[in-house]
Amino acid sequence: MSRAHHPDSPARIRRRGRVETRSPLETRSRPEIPFRTVTAAALLTAMTFSFATPLAAQTLFIEGGTVHSLASEPTAGHVLIVDGLIQEVGADLTIPDGANRIDAAGLHVYPGLFDAMTTLGLVEISAIPATRDSTELGRFNPHLQAATAIHPASEVLPVTRANGITHTLSTPGTRDGIIVGQAALLHLDGWTVDEMAIERSAAMVIRWPDIATTIFDRSTFSRRTRPYNEAKEEAEKAHDELRDWLDAARHYAQAADSTRRERNLELEALARVLDGGQPVIFLVNAKRDIELAVDFAEQEGLNVILAGGRDAWKVKELLAEKNIPVILGRTQSLPPEDDDPYDRPFISAAELQAAGVKIAFATGAGGRFGPGGPHSSRTLPYETAMAAAYGLPREEALKAITRNPAEIFGFGDQLGTIEAGKIANLMVTDGDPLEITTQVRHVIIKGREVSSANRHRSLYERYRARPDAR
Repeated sequence: MSRAHHPDSPARIRRRGRVETRSPLETRSRPEIPFRTVTAAALLTAMTFSFATPLAAQTLFIEGGTVHSLASEPTAGHVLIVDGLIQEVGADLTIPDGANRIDAAGLHVYPGLFDAMTTLGLVEISAIPATRDSTELGRFNPHLQAATAIHPASEVLPVTRANGITHTLSTPGTRDGIIVGQAALLHLDGWTVDEMAIERSAAMVIRWPDIATTIFDRSTFSRRTRPYNEAKEEAEKAHDELRDWLDAARHYAQAADSTRRERNLELEALARVLDGGQPVIFLVNAKRDIELAVDFAEQEGLNVILAGGRDAWKVKELLAEKNIPVILGRTQSLPPEDDDPYDRPFISAAELQAAGVKIAFATGAGGRFGPGGPHSSRTLPYETAMAAAYGLPREEALKAITRNPAEIFGFGDQLGTIEAGKIANLMVTDGDPLEITTQVRHVIIKGREVSSANRHRSLYERYRARPDAR
């Protein structure tokens, strides 16, 4: 049966319960907004901008310390930051008049850490649905942007950045979706999403339809197994649907300048990934699914990044040959298979790196259903440290949470190392950031030192000062 006539193809419209599967060429209808509402909103926006005052430009001088640029060998020196960018790095720098100074004598200066996949800003309390905005109904949502749902006042952000994480890829997700939406590259500081955003649409996220013989039955809240042939047939249907959407986006892009047509936000967004354009993150874990995803991406001309990558070590030569990077999930986990050695989650990173695969770590990249919760993002350096303890060279481990993810997403010229011209996202520590005993003394985001106050610290201090009950 051809894809065009497949009963599960988006060329047909079906309803499953209350969720509608639509054609990729069908345009969403939008309710009309009364003119008075638009006028009032425009007036309010104008008033907001008229009273808003931008943050003052700042010159910051980090004096002394060991600078670990991750672009060259560590050296003793200074870092000069002007207007949010690193201006100079060296041992013989003059302190400009009026510069704010950070005394880093005896300390270490590192690039800020980059958690390459999280739901930071999208989830506050996992057990309370009203505070979760990381998922959406529907299986194909290429037009949805995580940036529109980011909550800048989240209590999770200060907790995370206090441990040196200065920027992240905040990623949408859904248990049932395939094209789940666009991930946002964010600074972990700012009053608004616009202040936080480095790139509102940094990558398209696709949950690769895997061959799952074990599935979760929501009606009974239990797991059940099904025949391999049934699982394989369902996955192949989903692969065909995905290909249909990409074909429709390609035709939509080709017709963009030839005829007047109604705007289709889904296809307009999806067209950006064609011809190796916007990166595509495939959430995929099993060996057979990784091989299928790599072959699919090559046929469709996608600039693909694998996330999760549980079995990526089994196809490391293929990934190295195709120059496909892998974002690994949390290392501190149980072996995925019953017959795997206890250290399988710890050693995979070293095997991939040794084979020539560019790797990054992310605290939310492990599950088949999409990115995990944001509350473990602060443990990013310790997840990385476990891989370093099992064969991954320390320098490469640090690059995997700084330089590598920046390069993977195409921002290597702006982030990831301490070099002139790059965004000043830095941290000053009293030791190796991969060591749990190390304290982060200063966090700099966009060239400004940000407060390390957070809910964890305030609760610690509150209960530490509790009167003795005896």
